[in-house]
Amino acid sequence: MNIKQILIPVLCFLLFLPLLSQSAEENSRLTLDQCITIALQTNPLILSSYQQYQASLARESQAKAIPQPSLDYDSDLQPKLFKFKDSGESYFGISQTIEFPGKRHLRGKIASKETGELLSDIDLLKIDIIFQVKEAFNNLLLAQEKVKYTKENLKLANDFLKKAQLKYETGDVAKVEHLRASVEASKAANEVRKALNEERLAKAYLNFLMARKKYSPLEIQGNLKRPTIDLNLEDLKQKAFQTRPEMRKIDISINKESLIKKQGYLSYLPDFDLGVSRHKIEGEGTFWDVTVSLPIPLFFWQPRKGEIAESIANTNSLKREKEHLQNSISLEVEEAYTNAVTAQNQIMLFEEKILAQAEEVYEMFLFSYQEGEIGGIELIDARRTLIESRISYADALYNYKVALAGLEKSIGQKLGGEQQ
Repeated sequence: MNIKQILIPVLCFLLFLPLLSQSAEENSRLTLDQCITIALQTNPLILSSYQQYQASLARESQAKAIPQPSLDYDSDLQPKLFKFKDSGESYFGISQTIEFPGKRHLRGKIASKETGELLSDIDLLKIDIIFQVKEAFNNLLLAQEKVKYTKENLKLANDFLKKAQLKYETGDVAKVEHLRASVEASKAANEVRKALNEERLAKAYLNFLMARKKYSPLEIQGNLKRPTIDLNLEDLKQKAFQTRPEMRKIDISINKESLIKKQGYLSYLPDFDLGVSRHKIEGEGTFWDVTVSLPIPLFFWQPRKGEIAESIANTNSLKREKEHLQNSISLEVEEAYTNAVTAQNQIMLFEEKILAQAEEVYEMFLFSYQEGEIGGIELIDARRTLIESRISYADALYNYKVALAGLEKSIGQKLGGEQQ
């Protein structure tokens, strides 16, 4: 193998090494969907809810359990106490309580409804966790945008300070102009420190939602660009009524109360005990006895009547609660929709007018300052306006993203459209 055959692969590897490094760095950054997945898999409240769900499944098995049989032994006509061997008559058998048909099945259905209620609570918790993660993720994106703009502001402030110092040394401006530029540079440096601290806290909160250590290293992949989504208020309300876990839970609860009322009526119908025993009579032989015992619930009508009345009252209460919930959801969707539309209008205003005008004014004032036509105060104000416009635009994008996340929470499902 000659030197050329060795060098070509090495050179190719060195050429593509930066690209491989960049690709690995991008893969290590978490997307919004990945953060949501991690939170749903590791959040302690979610894990606790799933344990409660497992407990509810166990209660279903308990509700469907068949009563245990009993072994019966009876020793009669003993000549002396505990002289079982010399008893004149004895019984040995087994008995089983047999419930009236439908009772055990009904208990299982009621327990199943309780499990359904718990699943609705879990879905509601998931929706809330997803909203919190989206809010925290976009808050981190906003913090990173502020860091970028404050650093840019610091660079501009330092550039202005250098120009002011040069003009001061050449006698073109007064000392106060140079001092003002120095103060602005110090303010800009302080804004950078403040933005970096906000970014650190935003990372800590997102880590907290993903059940990670607060200050674990965290890098995310995303942006605050405006999503393209078509919103229709009436369609959103209908989706909310159909998919919100609270609506599903209250329907399950109404169904459960109906089953409880039916269980109350079934309780009037008696269970019975069936027993089979071996009957031995001394000197006469061995026989088989069959016993059927049927209780009469004559004195238990009042408690059952109370259970039925309670179930009817609970059903009526749940129906009123459902009406209130529908009104509340409708209001919540409308509020979230209004917030999203307002934020969208603010974004369009920034994109169509404010940003371009702020940049144009700053460039014009910078040129005028360099030509000596204006003083430093006007340039400082123009620069501050430019940076504040960019940060306000980022705020508007953040508000829009959070408003969309709130809208998704209010309807109980993900919105269609481009939301990257």
